[in-house]
Amino acid sequence: MKTTYIIRRLFTAILAFGALTNLKAQDIHFSQWEYSPMTLNPALAGANSPMQAVINYRNQWSKVGTAYQTMAASFDARLSEPKRGQSGIFAAGLNFYNDRAGAQRISTNIMTLNLAYHLLIDRESMLGIGLYGAYGQRAFSSDGAQWMSQYDGFGYNASYVSGEEFNSPSFNMFDAGAGIVYSYNMRGGYMTQNIRKRINVGFTAFHVNRPKFSFIDQDNERLAIRYSAFFNGDFGIKNTRGIVQPGIYYQRQGGHQEIMFGMNYGYVLHEGSRATGFTRPMTLFLGMFYRLQDAAVARVMFEYDLFSLGFAYDINLSNLTSVTNSVGGFELFMRYNFGDGGGFRQAKPINRVRF
Repeated sequence: MKTTYIIRRLFTAILAFGALTNLKAQDIHFSQWEYSPMTLNPALAGANSPMQAVINYRNQWSKVGTAYQTMAASFDARLSEPKRGQSGIFAAGLNFYNDRAGAQRISTNIMTLNLAYHLLIDRESMLGIGLYGAYGQRAFSSDGAQWMSQYDGFGYNASYVSGEEFNSPSFNMFDAGAGIVYSYNMRGGYMTQNIRKRINVGFTAFHVNRPKFSFIDQDNERLAIRYSAFFNGDFGIKNTRGIVQPGIYYQRQGGHQEIMFGMNYGYVLHEGSRATGFTRPMTLFLGMFYRLQDAAVARVMFEYDLFSLGFAYDINLSNLTSVTNSVGGFELFMRYNFGDGGGFRQAKPINRVRF
């Protein structure tokens, strides 16, 4: 029991040290990437919806001391609707997130503005380019901190001097990056057809200006560029009520990388009314994803008309299972699509492109 306690406290100290320095600095991440679009790729602003709002919450490492918590909220919209004869559309997005790590309340607050332009290739395809600029603040409290230098071989000893020095308990920073996204959207028509197809493929470079990210050496310790590539899709199984949503996400930052892949399966419980609109489309999704060498991610999502609610649970499978008891974290998201949710409705007269 005592050994397990010491291991957990040491692991907590290591995580705290990694968060305070840039040696192990990495961005926030979610297990439902497609529902945190502004942290995935700035060109996703306006790519799949005329207007949408998303809220995310993630809680992890609750078995290793104080839980790490991340909250995010985003809103993006097209500044005009795509029409025939139009070469492209502009879109914009706002994203805010707060990340709090450990007992020392190491917090990161970021506000991001995304701007995107989507070139209309044809009625079903767009190529988008996005830029973002962000302003952020990092802060921490050293009150009650326990450092590895204060362990005497048997446990924590408060009489030991930590020897830790910090230039400032908080600082501000500016961040910038760019991304590109290809989007394909073919609507599914009637339920008896169920031929809808949606595809997104994108690449992003975050932190191209290498912003400062360290409390110890702000001049030399800089946040590494994060490269992000992804593919996800939404495919109706023809002449059934089934939907499959495969996805693969790759992130690389400094010497770290993350590969996540898997699939959701959806079943349409109700088709939306073709004429009256009294019956709203309703779909239930179950999914399983795998974060390579880290965790299996179980998912449940419910869509009702323009509203979506999702839950994900990480099952830790890494070498840390002896400490975490396989508990990685849980995550929630809520999304409201102010435009056409893409459900199974009667097709409308086509006087514009299908996005």
